[in-house]
Amino acid sequence: MPAAALLPVLALAIVLATLARTCYRHRRLVIVGWIGLVIVLQSIAGVFGGDAATDFNLPGSESVDAQKLLERGGFPARAGIGGQVVVRAPQGVDDPAVKTFFEKYLGDIAAGRPGLEVRSPYVPTGRRQVSADGKVAFAEIGFGDVTPEKALPPAHDVKELLNDEHVPTGVDVAFGGDIFADEIKFSSEAFGFLAAAIILFLAFGSVLAMGLPLAIAAFGIACGLALVTLWANVFSVPGFTSSSVAIVSIGVGIDYALFIVTRYREELAAGSEPEEAVVTALSTAGRAVVFAGSTVVISLLGLMTIRVASMASLAVTMASGVLMVLLAAITLLPALLGFAGRNIDRLGLRHRAAAAEGSGERSIWYRWSRYVQRRPWHVLLVGGVLVLALAAPVLSIRLGFGDAGNRPRSDTSRRAYDLLAGGFGPGFNGPLFLAVDLGGTDAGARQAFLAKLESAVRADPGVKAVVPPLVNKDGSVALIQAFPATSPQDKATVATVHRLRRQVIRDATTGTGAEVLVGGVTPASIDFSNYIKHALPVFIGAVLVLSFLLLMAVFRSILVPLKAVIMNLLSIGAAAGLVVAFFQWSWFGELLGHPGPVEPWAPVIMFAVVFGLSMDYEVFLLSRIREEYLRTGDNASAVADGLAKTARLITAAAAIMVFVFGGFLLSPDRGLRMLGMGLTSAVFVDATLVRMLLVPATMELLGDRNWWLPRRLERVVPHLGVEG
Repeated sequence: MPAAALLPVLALAIVLATLARTCYRHRRLVIVGWIGLVIVLQSIAGVFGGDAATDFNLPGSESVDAQKLLERGGFPARAGIGGQVVVRAPQGVDDPAVKTFFEKYLGDIAAGRPGLEVRSPYVPTGRRQVSADGKVAFAEIGFGDVTPEKALPPAHDVKELLNDEHVPTGVDVAFGGDIFADEIKFSSEAFGFLAAAIILFLAFGSVLAMGLPLAIAAFGIACGLALVTLWANVFSVPGFTSSSVAIVSIGVGIDYALFIVTRYREELAAGSEPEEAVVTALSTAGRAVVFAGSTVVISLLGLMTIRVASMASLAVTMASGVLMVLLAAITLLPALLGFAGRNIDRLGLRHRAAAAEGSGERSIWYRWSRYVQRRPWHVLLVGGVLVLALAAPVLSIRLGFGDAGNRPRSDTSRRAYDLLAGGFGPGFNGPLFLAVDLGGTDAGARQAFLAKLESAVRADPGVKAVVPPLVNKDGSVALIQAFPATSPQDKATVATVHRLRRQVIRDATTGTGAEVLVGGVTPASIDFSNYIKHALPVFIGAVLVLSFLLLMAVFRSILVPLKAVIMNLLSIGAAAGLVVAFFQWSWFGELLGHPGPVEPWAPVIMFAVVFGLSMDYEVFLLSRIREEYLRTGDNASAVADGLAKTARLITAAAAIMVFVFGGFLLSPDRGLRMLGMGLTSAVFVDATLVRMLLVPATMELLGDRNWWLPRRLERVVPHLGVEG
């Protein structure tokens, strides 16, 4: 190998060894510095931090263009966020007591709130808002073109005002729309920390050893969350970003510290002095941690290829959180180990502390590694069939946003959803807004054109009702509201939107000079889902290529990184398959929510997070195999010994991840449950079927070909090895 190719790995080894000694010898200063960093970042964030703003709009999409046209034409409330106040009265909504109550309540909502538009069912143009049997009526509340975060306070006021009204006996009032949904107070961070503490104690058998990874995660998260608030001044940061950053940071922070602490204990058990043990741990496991963290950051930053504001902010904020815990693992952890010294196994289980961190010939992992070595084809076949079977449902995945119909029946927005569906039909929960630009039409023919367009839309089999056109003052823009015959999540509704856009509207506008755009929440969901469907291959391809190149430089191989990429895709495919089975096919009924499409953002975030974490385990396992191979030159024994020495560690790390991500399954929000199911199952499949079966079996079968790198590449690819 050319000497120049070795320079990067030598430089990194020297840097990490020097960093380890410096942090060990100046441990008090390092700890004080980290405490100061947390205080400074949190203080700056408290003063200069920005506010969350969820924005999944797609500039240039038809739904967004329709929204802009309506806003420009004088229909701002129709263009932005809206909701409904739904009333069901057994005596009829025209009953004098019911009518008096409802009109007074709507008047109180409009009073003093000029930004809100209230459309009552008791005006002549509002009779469509009363059901055919006269027992259900709804008022439309428009909040204008604002972010959900800015619409929440007035929406809360609207709900609170009901407490001051006298609701007639037997009348049921519910609030429809996402903006009125019951507030979700849920946090899985504490659950994740508790589960991690228990698993670390069982793995290490020591309170002190258990506490070090938790401390690293805590310091990293504190800095990462402060950065999230500061990034909100630059990006549109969704409201769920802080929870996402905290969860991912907990997982990777504990994992990284777990691997370094484990190697430190191995070196102590081998007779090294504490300082040398720290240096060796950071030069070997620490080097693997640096490259594992790099793959996570690459995977997360790949979200920027989606070119959606909220996705870009998630990429930067989550990558920032990972970098902070990575920095804590390679600086703060050596300092803490300096204080722990040889006492790291105190305050624990005596028999666990005395056990070797390696893997003896009597361990289950050693025996399993030898079994894989003897029967690689059997293991590969069984593991491959299981993973492919789990991944099979992903072939029928259907993307789409959930709605109030997926929420618990106790939620006010779900009750309103059911009332509207029962009184008017399911399509009334997802109205379509046809924004008509009349600027290019003849002024005298506009009325006839609008009547023709309304008639064409009304005649479509997927449309149940149409509201007559509303024209602005100067006659340049009109609004036609249509209600599908099917629910917002139904496949038929998607077909209706596509048919209106591609056929009905095109035929009605040919030769008129008018432009008609279909907008609303449901078309926006369709546009976003279609965009993600086309952007996902680019995102996945970019991450795969960059990860392959990095791993090729790390392991000096073509087949090892290729296998790693394929294995990680299998893990993610299995997880996505389970998400489809549980949430789209509803294997367990409504236990995890009403069946419906998969949230379009879920596969993207799942891939970014899971691919990065899967690469973590891949790097940790392969770096140990590579280390054994360079030491012995025997691929078979290197694979078996590498598996035996890392299996318990990877299992413990995966168990932590499973419980951390599994906390999302307890959330009342369907989207968070979906994300939790995907992340949890991906980590579980990756650490069991993939990492314990497929990886060692394929490496055993490939033999020395695992480490083949063409000579031409040998000369140009830098050596970024992570082996000791």
